[in-house]
Amino acid sequence: MSLPAGALPRVVVVLSFSVLVRARNASQRRPAHSCWSRLHPVNMFNSYNVKFHHRKALTSPYPGSHIERSQVPEDKVGWLTEWEDYNPVEYTAKSVLARPSWADPQINNEGFSPKFNERDGEVERKSLNGLYVVENGRPRNPVGRTGLTGRGLLGRWGPNHAADPVVTRWKRDGSGNKVAHPVSGKNILQFVAIKRRDCGEWAIPGGMVDPGEKITATLKREFEEEALNSLQKSPEEKAKLEKQLQKLFSQEHFVVYRGYVDDPRNTDNAWMETEAVNYHDETGETMDNLPLEAGDDAGVVKWVDISEKLELYASHSYFIKLVTEKQGAHWSEDPGSECHK
Repeated sequence: MSLPAGALPRVVVVLSFSVLVRARNASQRRPAHSCWSRLHPVNMFNSYNVKFHHRKALTSPYPGSHIERSQVPEDKVGWLTEWEDYNPVEYTAKSVLARPSWADPQINNEGFSPKFNERDGEVERKSLNGLYVVENGRPRNPVGRTGLTGRGLLGRWGPNHAADPVVTRWKRDGSGNKVAHPVSGKNILQFVAIKRRDCGEWAIPGGMVDPGEKITATLKREFEEEALNSLQKSPEEKAKLEKQLQKLFSQEHFVVYRGYVDDPRNTDNAWMETEAVNYHDETGETMDNLPLEAGDDAGVVKWVDISEKLELYASHSYFIKLVTEKQGAHWSEDPGSECHK
């Protein structure tokens, strides 16, 4: 459903006021070298009031194609900046137009009346970042222009919800002692990473939330499918995996991030959102007994040492950095560095 006339200005005013209040309070707490001031000027807040922005959502060619986005200058990304000559490329992949079970019909298809900004049957069309604008029947990317309209490779108009389980343990030596980084002196954290088949980049083993599925179920299912190859296991093997993972996924966990994702698949009308959750195996006993095996969308799976040198898919490096901050683990060799570049 479209926002009523006049709704957007009121939303902007409320956000602006809250941002000013937080900024004033935060300025008293953050050191002078805080990275908040260095972020892209066109951005938004996620559910934890962390600014997020476009970078990968502006890259060409579009994944899996030879389609080039219309170039969007940095100062024209935001929708509040008028740009009468904006002429984005329209593109929806054939695999999406073929109408697999996970994809919506085209907007103008007869009988398709999506309920945007709300739960639409089993499909969640609410954004984790609040209300989004619907213009000419199409939802509008809340962060700004991407140079591409349509859905690209994404199945849903508007938010496409995913879940990213960040499974971590401490790096240990042959005697079982935690290994500290020689420069920072902080213990090194490891996480289970997969190498994606589609683009060859390393990533968190996450995936899409199925209609009607709880996020907790998605997190566990995606980890089993991509990092443990559960889809190829026998019922007996699956039951054994379930029993071993139950302890890890039922323990206290840390919700790293909830909101918009700067993903190369994003368009003006369809975008990725995720909930990234950290499940930490403090002793290492649970994960040491689980044989990692790539499956589903993963080409390779392994434990990876975490540091700022990691280059990961989409916004995953940002999520991993937040985990190191929470766990007090090594991130950078520069003691004055707090920012992810």
